[in-house]
Amino acid sequence: MSATNLTIELRVNGREVRAEVEARTNLADFLRDQLALKGTHVGCEQGACGACTVLLDGRAVRSCLVLAVQADGSEVLTIESLAGPNGNLHPLQEQFHKHFGLQCGFCTPGFVMTTFWLLSRFKDLTEREIREAISGNICRCTGYDGIVDAILEADRTWQRDNLPF
Repeated sequence: MSATNLTIELRVNGREVRAEVEARTNLADFLRDQLALKGTHVGCEQGACGACTVLLDGRAVRSCLVLAVQADGSEVLTIESLAGPNGNLHPLQEQFHKHFGLQCGFCTPGFVMTTFWLLSRFKDLTEREIREAISGNICRCTGYDGIVDAILEADRTWQRDNLPF
């Protein structure tokens, strides 16, 4: 280990990971560059767009604002954690597809992870509550209606058993 590198241990998508990182490496770059988890997108690098949202110990966070060393000892879930073993979409992802809650797809992983966190904690949400909850995620393509419709239907239909946190 060099003077500027630190060893971290964490659990990512159910897998134990031990890695050496530079102290200044953010979690988004660690996930993408060292673990090849490219589903976490980096947009603004300032925490404003929400494209890099992951779950850290069960909380939705902007991974561009968290240093990888801050995640040491933590559980991280990325968009890749949601698909089934055969690549089957998670019910939440199915709703985004069904309701055209995506176009270019760049913001989609952040929206899905934010929504996964939201629906894992709350049920029977109103449209207003959903719009407020996703207000930290920016989409330049959809106009948000398809996203909101997807979340509303997922809220009604998704069985929340066996959540990973």
